[in-house]
Amino acid sequence: MSNANLSINSTIKLNDGNEIPRLGFGVYEMSGSEAYESVMVALEQGYRLIDTAAWYGNERECSKAILDFCSNTGTPRSSIFYTTKLQSNKGSVATKRAIEASLKKCAGLGYIDLYLVHSPLGGSQKRKESWESILEAKEAGNIRSVGVSNYGVDHLTEMIASGYELPVINQVDLHPFMTRDAIVELCRENNITLQAWAPLVRGERFQHPTILELAHHHSKTPAQILIRYSLQSGFIPLPKSTHRDRIIANKDVFDFELSDEEMKRLHALDECTSLLPSAIWRAPSLMRLSLFHLFQI
Repeated sequence: MSNANLSINSTIKLNDGNEIPRLGFGVYEMSGSEAYESVMVALEQGYRLIDTAAWYGNERECSKAILDFCSNTGTPRSSIFYTTKLQSNKGSVATKRAIEASLKKCAGLGYIDLYLVHSPLGGSQKRKESWESILEAKEAGNIRSVGVSNYGVDHLTEMIASGYELPVINQVDLHPFMTRDAIVELCRENNITLQAWAPLVRGERFQHPTILELAHHHSKTPAQILIRYSLQSGFIPLPKSTHRDRIIANKDVFDFELSDEEMKRLHALDECTSLLPSAIWRAPSLMRLSLFHLFQI
């Protein structure tokens, strides 16, 4: 599909044959009530991909919002794509228990559309055991698609060499100020779709001169420029907000297109290349991990 034909109803076919919406809605750092209310607004506005995680503590509320929306509108559950994540790699038994816990919290949904390993932390053996258990859950029909999050080149190379079924998704921190070119290239070579979990750069670059210039030129907000960049890069952006007006604005990105030159200008804004998974140095809770644990990845 060309960029000109993108819409909020557009999807990407994953490497397992399942389709996923091109634009998603994230609920990181939302309380249960905030997640419920925000997901309801997002669904009412046409979003069809909801991204949560065990770590976020709002799986139950996200699921309830989906069920209530479907009940209120007659929308089939199958039209909503629900993602959650394994909090940590602690081996086979722990992973099976974590999957069961997530399934109980979204019991009314019937299944999980996409289940991701939230980070590569835990070491090679624990990653292997966790992935095996996730594939077993997929085989049992409890999960439709499986993927990873915050995996770097070495982690992905390890998976490719293992001979196991590859992830359909790698969800990482991707935006013009962190382009992660090596990860992007490896994922594309292996037909692994990329999701951007912080496409808005947490609002920290809304005043950047290039972003402001393009926003003015297209009569759009800085957030809309960043989301459109993500879409045209072939990523699945997952903007998050608890504000109704921003939730609405963040999906109004299908009535304009960035030129090739504008895309190159944005890509050239890359500020850093991290050797560690982005979640480690961006997320405050993960920053508390000791160097010993970091070197076990």
